[in-house]
Amino acid sequence: MSPDDEKRRALHHILSAWEAALAEGVSADLLASTAIFAALTDMVALHGAEPVAKMVRTLPDRITAGEFSLDDETDG
Repeated sequence: MSPDDEKRRALHHILSAWEAALAEGVSADLLASTAIFAALTDMVALHGAEPVAKMVRTLPDRITAGEFSLDDETDG
């Protein structure tokens, strides 16, 4: 499986679980916070704290640049 196919498959599974949790009444805000926590703990376990901290420091610029926005406009 190509890296792009694997990413699409992973996203499909995450979004399916997300929708199931929302359908069970879990709030989107709590779900998002928990997903970030789960992702960061796994990344730290796999790569170590310092590389993950370095990656996280890049997030503010990437967020304000719209990398994580699904619409065409950013809030900044």
